[in-house]
Amino acid sequence: MRHFTKLARPYIIWAVAIIIIPLLLIVLYSVTTGGNDLVNIQFTLDNFKKIAEPIYLSVFTKSFRLGVITVVICLLLGYTLAYIISKFSEKAQNILILLVTIPMWINTLLRTYAWISLLSDNGIINTMLNKLGFDSVPMMYTDFAVIIGLVSDLLPFMVIPIHTSLCKIDNSLIEAAMDLGADRFHTFWKVTFKLSIPGVLNGIIMTFLLSISTFVIPKLLGGGQYMLIGNLIENQFISVGDWNFGSAISLLLAAVILIAISLMKRADREDTEEE
Repeated sequence: MRHFTKLARPYIIWAVAIIIIPLLLIVLYSVTTGGNDLVNIQFTLDNFKKIAEPIYLSVFTKSFRLGVITVVICLLLGYTLAYIISKFSEKAQNILILLVTIPMWINTLLRTYAWISLLSDNGIINTMLNKLGFDSVPMMYTDFAVIIGLVSDLLPFMVIPIHTSLCKIDNSLIEAAMDLGADRFHTFWKVTFKLSIPGVLNGIIMTFLLSISTFVIPKLLGGGQYMLIGNLIENQFISVGDWNFGSAISLLLAAVILIAISLMKRADREDTEEE
């Protein structure tokens, strides 16, 4: 035990330096005033009360709405893609999963600018529409553009955990269900989908978390006035300089995410017990 503690000491120090201390600072800033001046601070809960103002509530509402839409689209596309990939041979699966993850190797900023060249008024899509005799369709700086950017960026985070769960399913269970008279739909719904729920929940958690906290995609595809939670936090820390309010928003977002994760884990546990 003492030898294990000695080996783990560098990792503990590293975790404290990059996780615990910043988190404690965020908590401190969220319940104080005075910005980044830690000498003349006063404790208050006004930072959390400020979140209840209509202008900020609208940001939270819009962020969660777009997050849910992104999760639903990613789940439909991601589960279908993961299911198809799981039917190939193991070697082919490795190649296909590699193709899914390749876009993640490219910087998010570059991928977002690529979507700008496609969706802008003079972009590739509208240029093709004009050549075919159709009018240009305004797509930039809309919910559509932001959702397209989020889905393309976050889809691998839905595909990979679902594919991992599907690969762990024992094929003998599927064969047994079909031998007992279940058709393809009921076999999929009662066996395949239920056994893949852990991967689905992990994909939902990661996709939702990243979609409501990102700020690059909404800023570029939604325009400078397009404000989501990630943009609001960035704005408070960088542009406005209100570290206290930015920390309060970050802490509230972290609390919401932890609650969502606990609820999903409880639902997963209840489904497992029912089985």
